[in-house]
Amino acid sequence: MNFEVNQAPVKINSDVTVGLDKPVLFSGPCAAESIEICMEVAEVVSKICAELGILYVFKASFDKANRTSAGSYRGPDDGLKILEKVRAQFKVPVVTDVHESHQCAEAASVVDVLQIPAFLCRQTDLLKAAAKTGKTVKIKKGQFMAPEDMRFAAEKVWEENNQKVLLTERGTTFGYNNLVVDMRSLPIMRQFAPVIFDVTHSVQRPGGLGGKSGGNREFAPYLAKAAAAAGVDGFFIETHPDPSKALSDGPNMIPLSEMRSFLKSVMAIWSASRSDLK
Repeated sequence: MNFEVNQAPVKINSDVTVGLDKPVLFSGPCAAESIEICMEVAEVVSKICAELGILYVFKASFDKANRTSAGSYRGPDDGLKILEKVRAQFKVPVVTDVHESHQCAEAASVVDVLQIPAFLCRQTDLLKAAAKTGKTVKIKKGQFMAPEDMRFAAEKVWEENNQKVLLTERGTTFGYNNLVVDMRSLPIMRQFAPVIFDVTHSVQRPGGLGGKSGGNREFAPYLAKAAAAAGVDGFFIETHPDPSKALSDGPNMIPLSEMRSFLKSVMAIWSASRSDLK
C-alpha cells in the first residue's frame, strides 16, 4: 500500500489550518457542564497552546446523546450558548458533536467544526446534513470500522461540495468493554484527509463501570507519543479541572493541571518525527 499523503490541508478559520507545520489540539471537557468550567479550561489550555506553538480548537459537547444509560448526564439546556460565549471570549474555533441531522444547522450557527461520533460515522443523512452547513466535518472512525473504509465516510461529505473533512482515530473494539489502537490506521487514513488522534477516548472502557464508561488514563501518554511518532496532524484530548467530578467520561480525562507537561512531552516527539511524515 502506498502511504503517500495526497490530501489538502483543511482550513477551519483564518487562524487554524489542519495539516500544515503546526499541530492542532482539540481539547476541553467532555460535556459543556457549565460556563465556569468551560471558561476555565479554555483559558488554561489556550495559554498552554500559545506557549508551545500549538493551534487550539475548544471542544465540548452541548448534547451527549450517546451515553451508556438513559439516566446519564447529557448536558445543560444552554450548551450552545456556552460554546458561543467561549468562542467570543477567547477568539478560538469550537467543535461540538452532532447526533441527528436536525442538529447540524443550529450547531453550525455557533461552532466551527461539527464532529460526527464514532458510532454514527456511517450515517449518510447525518454526514450530508453536516456537510451542507459548509463547516469542517470531523468524523470519528467507528470502533467497528477498518481504517481504509473511512474513505467512504469522507466521500459522503465531499459529494456535498464540502472538502473540509478531518478523520479521527479513537480505538477499535477489542472484546467486551475494551479498545485497542492499531497505529497502522493513522497513515492509512491520512491518505484521505488530515488525521486527529483521540487520546482520551482511546483509553476508554465503554460501559465498563456498569451503566457508564470507565477508562485507563494512565495509558494516555504512551498512546499519544506513539501517535505523534506515527504521524498525525493533531490531537483530541479531553480535560477537566477535577476529572473525578466530571459529569461525563471522567476516568479518561487528563487533569487540567497536568496538560502542560503532557503536551510538552508529546510535542517533542511530534516535532522530531514531522519532517519525515509530510
